[in-house]
Parts: sequence; structure tokens; C-alpha cells
Amino acid sequence: MTSNKGVVYQSAWNLAVKEIPYPTFQDPRGKDIHHAVIIKVVSTDICGSDQHIFRGRFIVPEGHVLGHEITGEVVEKGKDVEFLEIGDIVSVPFNVSCGRCRNCKKGNTDVCETVNPEAPVGAYGFDLGGWLGGQAEYCLIPYADFQLLKFPDRDQALEKILDLTLVSDILPTGYHGAYAAGVTTGSTVYIAGAGPVGRCAAASAQLLGAACVIVGDMNQERLALVKKAGMETVYLSQDASVAEQIEQILGVPEVDAGVDAVGYEAHGHGDEDYTQENPNAVLNDLFEVVRASGGIGIPGIYVASDPGGRDETAQQGKLTLDWGKGWLKSLHIQTGMAPIGKYNYQIMQAILWDRISMEQIMNPEVIDLDEAPRAYQRFSDGSSQKFVIDPHGMFKDKVKAREKTAVTA
Repeated sequence: MTSNKGVVYQSAWNLAVKEIPYPTFQDPRGKDIHHAVIIKVVSTDICGSDQHIFRGRFIVPEGHVLGHEITGEVVEKGKDVEFLEIGDIVSVPFNVSCGRCRNCKKGNTDVCETVNPEAPVGAYGFDLGGWLGGQAEYCLIPYADFQLLKFPDRDQALEKILDLTLVSDILPTGYHGAYAAGVTTGSTVYIAGAGPVGRCAAASAQLLGAACVIVGDMNQERLALVKKAGMETVYLSQDASVAEQIEQILGVPEVDAGVDAVGYEAHGHGDEDYTQENPNAVLNDLFEVVRASGGIGIPGIYVASDPGGRDETAQQGKLTLDWGKGWLKSLHIQTGMAPIGKYNYQIMQAILWDRISMEQIMNPEVIDLDEAPRAYQRFSDGSSQKFVIDPHGMFKDKVKAREKTAVTA
């Protein structure tokens, strides 16, 4: 029997890399599934959504394996899998989805009706249907023919892995936020948050043709990456409002589209407020600065229960919003997780044909699986790195060699 290790949740702020069972062809409820594959994990990333779990703000069972940004190599397949072969390198959409229910057939794979008995949403590594995560050496992927995106060339995939690893979640999620907000040729866009999702949304807005992309945050190191990539920035720790800083850039205090890439652990802003959590802040800023008839994409996560919320209202997932202002502007608003399968092929193509390059703005750091718990803490402390786990050492040496060549060139 092949051994397996994974990043295991023990309690808030307490993760460990432990021996875990090698996957079997059974779903979380013990049903045999022949439409699945087992993958050897090539890369798996630490996401901002994982931080909610790490901090105890999204509850998962003790012993649950974390991680939902997964790229892998097919090593075993069920008898009902027709279109994948052993050795294929594949991207795994973080949405667990059947491809057969009403929502999946409409392309809304983020709200699959069958993979989670408790709610119309399934995802690896969260407590959303019991599906174990991919921050591990091996992982089970159900509905493989429908779910998995096969990369056309193995060597090319490994060469571009630091970009392609983002296709499982964060880059399509950022793209979804910008696309849902209506970003198109000539748009002006404000993106709240310069974390990995916000940076992916900013790069996606450029890919979609935005004329000016503005990103707001209070982390100067992350804003520096955005600035270096040719975008404008808003520093939220100063007293000038978001609208005032946008006006300094555009000449008007409004934008065509806005993206919330922060979610329910948002903070206020200004000299004093930026240290205090304020889950209402980002959405109210967007209601303020998005022009009438504009759009807002909200890939930032909001939940119905937040044990660490600042007060009883926040703990119930309820917000105080300037809804009247938003309503009067006739804004169109898109909430929810991104349906990764709706975008991942196009984004893969954009990467393979060098229409988008993410390494500069994402600042990736490749780590071993055993380094993951420490990387979670570094991420929580505000690191600008995107941590990419290489469980089997398939590309870490290649990345180091390329970096060395770039320095000496």
C-alpha cells in the first residue's frame, strides 16, 4: 500500500503534517464510486480561504485534510472513467461537482446539488460534503471525466506550473470577480484587497481589457507587487477615503466596476480604523465608488456562521450595509464561489500562449509539504508570497535552476 501524508487540521492556529490513509474509491459517505481517479499531487497551494479555517473562522472537523487548489497526475482510475489516462497532468477545480444536476448542466458548478447532503455546494478541504483536501501526497477526485482539466503537454505543464497551479481556483476566482462585475475593454476597476485573490482579479481585469485597474489594501508589500505590475494603488491606512484616492487617480471619485476580494474578515480603514475588523467596510466602499449602473463581483467569502466575528451580528453572518445607496444606483451584483469549470480552459490557454503571466504579481514561493504549517502562519502574518506546495519534489529544483539562470543572465 502506498503511503500518504497531508496537512491536517487539529484546532484553530494548529495544523500538522501527518500520515493519512491512501485514497480509496469511496465517497465521504462510504459509497463506492467508479467515476473517480486518484491523483499524485503535483502542486497544491495555500489559499486565503484556507486562512479562515486556520484562524478558526470556518469550522472543519478535527483531523480533516486541508487544501483545495490542486494540480495532479492521474495514477489510478475507476472503471467508469473514459477520457483520462494514467500519467495525465490535470487541474482540479476546487468545486466538487457532479456534472449531472440542474445547476451543473447550466454551468453553475459552484452550487452542485448532489455532492453535499447539507447544502448545494461542495469543495475539497472545507467541511462542504466531507471531501478531503489536496494538501497531501495523493487525493481522490470524483466525477473525473467532468471535473478535470487535462493539460495538453506534460513537459510544458511542469515548465509553466507556477502559473498553471493557479487554474484550480484562485485565478479563475479572480477572473470571475472581474468578469461578473462587467469589466471589459476600457473599464475602470477598483479591487478591494491585494492578497492573492485580489492580485489575480487585477491581472484578470487587465486580460479583459480594463483601461485602469486600482487595487486597495493596507499591506504595503502586497501593494508594491501590484504597482510593479503596472496597476494603480490605494493605501487604506491613511485618512483619505477610497473615493478621494480614486479621484486623485482618475479625476472622478468613481469606477465602472468593483471587486470584493476580501470577504468577511475585512477591516476598516483610516489612521485608526484599519486595525479593527469591520465586515461591512468593503461592500459599503464598493456601493460608494462604483458608478450608477455599474457592477460588483464578490468572490470574497461570506458565511452564515463566523465563530470569531466581532459581535453577535457578525457571528451570525449578518452585515450592516448601505443598501439604499446600492439599490438606487441600479448596480448588478454577483455573489458566491466561482464556477471554475466555466473559465479554466480559457485561462489555461491564455497561460500556455503567454497572454497572461502571473509570477511577478503573485510572488510564488515553492515549499515542501512539511513546511506548510509554518507557511500558513507566515501568510496570516501578511506575507506577500503565494505559497505553492511541491509534495513530491517534481518541480522545486527546476524553479530554482530557472531563478538562478535569470539572476545570472
